[in-house]
Amino acid sequence: DTRLAAVPANRDAVPAAFEVDPRSVPLADIAALTREVGSAVEATSAAVIYNSIGALTQISRELFVSTEGALIDQTFALTQGTCFVVAQENGVTQELSDAMGHQRGWEVLIRGVEDPPGSPILSFPDFRTFATRLAADAASLTRARPAPTTEGEVVVVTDPHFTALLAHEIIGHPTELDRALKMETGYAGRSWLLRSLTDTQVGNQIASPLVTTFSDPALPGYGHYRYDHEGVPARRVVHIDRGIFQGFMNSRQTAAIFGGEPNGHWTATEPALVPLIRMSNTVFAQGDRDPRALIQEIDHGYYLVGHRTPSIAESRENFRISAMKVYEIRRGEVGPLLRDGGIMADSRQFLMQVDAVGTDFRLIPVPNCGKGQPMQVKRVGNGGPTLRSRAVLTGGTA
Repeated sequence: DTRLAAVPANRDAVPAAFEVDPRSVPLADIAALTREVGSAVEATSAAVIYNSIGALTQISRELFVSTEGALIDQTFALTQGTCFVVAQENGVTQELSDAMGHQRGWEVLIRGVEDPPGSPILSFPDFRTFATRLAADAASLTRARPAPTTEGEVVVVTDPHFTALLAHEIIGHPTELDRALKMETGYAGRSWLLRSLTDTQVGNQIASPLVTTFSDPALPGYGHYRYDHEGVPARRVVHIDRGIFQGFMNSRQTAAIFGGEPNGHWTATEPALVPLIRMSNTVFAQGDRDPRALIQEIDHGYYLVGHRTPSIAESRENFRISAMKVYEIRRGEVGPLLRDGGIMADSRQFLMQVDAVGTDFRLIPVPNCGKGQPMQVKRVGNGGPTLRSRAVLTGGTA
């Protein structure tokens, strides 16, 4: 179907936001920072045997002009730091990688990020501190016991960094309407939220009443933009409202097929590539509980900190996601560090069993979301607060 839902022909200019213009930063300064951070990471622990540090700062400009009369000029600043570290001790090897960044200037890596100031939902220290903390975690993990694999479901608490990958994999991708309509089945799967145009989960309870999720390009970070690549004004899309599934991110074409108004989520990574429906900032909404209480109320369970690697079913109906760090919880207290752990669950069952949601909402940059053929790798934002649910804990080997 080649119909397109109608939208206004917008004309606008959106400037980039920064304190230190990326174009003013000498290449020598960027190289010097990566060497300095790499040396600091190496010095963190004798267990650190390898590290790779990357830094970039850039300005990009997008001009959208349509035969319908749209003329939209958007400019974006972006600065990013990445760290990959390998630690090895007593025959145990641990590899960790993470990224920090924002749509701002060079100040992001030198000073860190706090957006909005005072009550930040996007917050990072300076790049050196960020990287050395990751290195210290990798070194500590080499001395940790492997996490066990449980026979059945146990109580699990996920920190905002881990919750971010849950939002990405079990909320973001299955609510992209081109995926749900099977326009990309051969490349990246389908969505359990839509079996056909007359058999969908819209209006059904698929999560606990404590769960609300949405995608919002107005939030700061990697998923922020004013207009998508059809010139459609970007707006918040609620996917789950207090447990009830509401709808999908769409394009003008998929809105015409499925119904509803276009919501500004059709983007491409390069002008020569066909746009796809992509996440903006896809998140779990903030709850009303003190995140510390989510742990203190548990007699026995596990606390997962930081996401690592996802493994997701074709239709996203179940998942397995590993964590950077796992801690056993006993009688409300966080115990020793465990390594090589994660959780495995049915997506709907995990969402239905959420029984507490924290107030500590955070956004995490995801620099490597891949989709399509040819592959388009895009930077998106994901996040949420501390969550408590039930899942099978998956462990490592000794």
